[in-house]
Amino acid sequence: MPSPRLPSAVFAMNPAHLPELLPPHLMARLGELVRIDPTLVVQDFTEPAARAALAGAEILITGWGCPHIGAEALAAAPRLRTVLHAAGSVRSLIGEEAWQRGLAVSSAAQANALPVAEYTLAAILFAGKNAFGLRERLRAERAHPASTGHADIGNLGRRVGVIGASRVGRRVLELLRPFELSAALYDPYVDEAGAAALGAVPMSLEELLRTSDIVSLHAPDIPQTYRMLDRDRLALIRDGGVLINTSRGALVDPDALTDELVAGRISAVLDVTEPEPLPEESPLHRLPNVFLTPHIAGSLGNELERLGRTVVDELTRLGAGLQLAHAVHRADLAISA
Repeated sequence: MPSPRLPSAVFAMNPAHLPELLPPHLMARLGELVRIDPTLVVQDFTEPAARAALAGAEILITGWGCPHIGAEALAAAPRLRTVLHAAGSVRSLIGEEAWQRGLAVSSAAQANALPVAEYTLAAILFAGKNAFGLRERLRAERAHPASTGHADIGNLGRRVGVIGASRVGRRVLELLRPFELSAALYDPYVDEAGAAALGAVPMSLEELLRTSDIVSLHAPDIPQTYRMLDRDRLALIRDGGVLINTSRGALVDPDALTDELVAGRISAVLDVTEPEPLPEESPLHRLPNVFLTPHIAGSLGNELERLGRTVVDELTRLGAGLQLAHAVHRADLAISA
């Protein structure tokens, strides 16, 4: 009995990511599921080699660095029916014409949320112990602080305010459950019962900001969330509070945040900023109450394999006639990343 015909697939991404996304054991699994040239990784849909491959492609396996999939790409790929994105958001990747064609789209956003949530958990626990501030004091004074007189330090009963029950926000709330912390949630699309199921107390944004010791941002970067933490709302964060941002810099007024941090009233753990990267003259580089990292919370290094595994698992489902496990629907993009 002849073997079933395998669908034709093409890689479209920055080729530097491919070996980490699909190490040899995953590439071998991929080769059992689709016909694909592992040496061809498209970065420009107009190149002759790309157009020749796209002519017969039924599946695009995409990642960071993939060109926009719009009318021109679709014209070159008349048989294309599925896009499997080995990264997070597809908002800027999938054009209106692709949705109109009815392409099935899947994203590894759920897998990419895991390291972001892990980073956030570490930041929350360090912030609760004032590890960042005490590190700076140790550097300056070369002495350990006294063992008493730190009533404002510790993670017992500390309130963590989570803004956004996104994939990351939900995973953060899940990771917080073993700890004796108090979780609050602001998300206009989650009701009281939904918040309780996540282990959080639902609050308005203003109440969450006023009452939380640590505020962690996990809302999507959409028009409704632009500058959601403006000057007035940042001023609601209690003195000594900590803001953690692993979402996007656009959600926070950068001038207002800089003013609050320069004044020393609050502290911040920032994996994302606006602009990104910050200019050299930004005071945030040098402030002792700011812990900056260069957008590393998402998948890096060996964590990329988890994204590639998601794509291979989706292909396995397609081959078995099942629905995509991580399908992205056009309507969801109005309220998600």
